[in-house]
Amino acid sequence: MNKEPMSIEGYDLLVQEFKFLLEVEKPKVAEEKLVAAALGDRSENADYHAAKEKLRFIDKRLFYLNSMIEKSQIIDPSSHSHVKIGFGSSVKLLNIDIDEEECYTICGVLESEPENGLISVHSPLAKSMMGKKVEDEFIIQLPKGKKEYEILEIRYENIFSLKKKIRTKVDFSFH
Repeated sequence: MNKEPMSIEGYDLLVQEFKFLLEVEKPKVAEEKLVAAALGDRSENADYHAAKEKLRFIDKRLFYLNSMIEKSQIIDPSSHSHVKIGFGSSVKLLNIDIDEEECYTICGVLESEPENGLISVHSPLAKSMMGKKVEDEFIIQLPKGKKEYEILEIRYENIFSLKKKIRTKVDFSFH
């Protein structure tokens, strides 16, 4: 089984969503289904079919979350030196081709927000940077062509302090 690296906060959020769906949302929707079923003919009962569909989505999400929890490899990036790029490293790069600086933080798949510079450890850019040090240069082949980078800085910043979209119980619910 392949391990999925994630931060402590990422793991906690995963478990929180799993517990919420299992202990709160699923029983609530199951009750909605029972109430709708008690109203009579199920074949044309929209509330019954909606609750049944919600339960199906909840079960699929629970299955996915459970598999991610089982595969998770919790990493505390604050305990690493970040002399070399690794999980949790925030990296300032120079895009040599256009002479512009870019900043990225390497995180887990479920924590990534590429539009905010949080890139998955599985992304081509992250894979190309892993193990590199300041002043190292590398070339990456992307679908739109090659890009050449130089590493300007490596530091640690908490992944969740950089996130713009942190899921809450409202996001866990099926409406």
